[in-house]
Amino acid sequence: MSNKIVTLEIDLEPSDNRRLASLCGPFDDNIKHLERRLGVEISYRGNFFTIVGKPHTSAAALEIIKTLYVNTAPVRGNIPDIEPEEIHLAIKETGVLEQDTESNLEHGKEVFIKTKKGVIKPRTPNQAQYLVNMVTHDISFGIGPAGTGKTYLAVAAAVDALERQEIRRILLTRPAVEAGEKLGFLPGDLSQKVDPYLRPLYDALFEMLGFEKVEKLIERNVIEVAPLAYMRGRTLNDAFIILDESQNTTVEQMKMFLTRIGFNSRAVITGDVTQIDLPRGAKSGLRHAIEVLNEVDEISFNFFQSDDVVRHPVVARIVNAYEKWEAQDQKERKEYEKRRREEREAKLQEASAAQSSVTPETKPS
Repeated sequence: MSNKIVTLEIDLEPSDNRRLASLCGPFDDNIKHLERRLGVEISYRGNFFTIVGKPHTSAAALEIIKTLYVNTAPVRGNIPDIEPEEIHLAIKETGVLEQDTESNLEHGKEVFIKTKKGVIKPRTPNQAQYLVNMVTHDISFGIGPAGTGKTYLAVAAAVDALERQEIRRILLTRPAVEAGEKLGFLPGDLSQKVDPYLRPLYDALFEMLGFEKVEKLIERNVIEVAPLAYMRGRTLNDAFIILDESQNTTVEQMKMFLTRIGFNSRAVITGDVTQIDLPRGAKSGLRHAIEVLNEVDEISFNFFQSDDVVRHPVVARIVNAYEKWEAQDQKERKEYEKRRREEREAKLQEASAAQSSVTPETKPS
């Protein structure tokens, strides 16, 4: 993508102050939203708009403004309001944000996230693609062993979106399987009950934003923590939602979570399918989601391997050792089940043969 800056102009017709007010929104909120999302500057005098920015984003902003102004046409004498959802969908339809981010990766440009505490860079190609997918997809899955950065990078992407004012809040959640999802017996308020289960997410937030700022954002409900069971019945707009330890969701819980996502929201689901703590017989919602959703275009799946582990070098070797053992253990279980099945079938055949060899008694006439 070109780095040059262009200036585009448009005069919206017909001139109508009521339609202009609807387009711009109260206190120009709609215009500010476009500026934040597309990285452009928009100014206007009456119906004459000027857009300054990169060629592709400026052109997208111009087309969106034209489209939204058409949508303000009177209906039975009333001017429709332009809602944030319309702006979000209009931006998505242009595909301009996806093109920008994917172009950086294709041309070998470094993908990174800037926070007030420093720059966060992916350390492996998988991590770089994960960062891109979290920008270009509404829903992203990060699946793999511990130490691959899937949770840390998800928090970084959430902080980046918040600081760019692309979203209004961050919501952190996970299933509290260790407490059986029944948190009422634990001491403290809701956040105190669930805090121990979300400690890795908090640690990442503290590192990127600082302890005091995180505390203030939590007090203002800009950052919200909640167990997964408390998500039912909610619709989450303008939010970045992270579901951690998703391998411990049930199928019903995963479906419930994914259907909570509202307009201008993004969700990242992280988990490790080798670390399922659900009761025996319960199917993991993460495993089920991989099977059911892998062909949905708006959803990305990022699978991490031991090569992506960025902790102590021995951690990668530990992960490899466990994966090797689990593969062998699974192979032995399958062979055992096969032998049991063959034994059962043999017994059934013997019983059937024995029964057919018995001559039925003839009754006296």
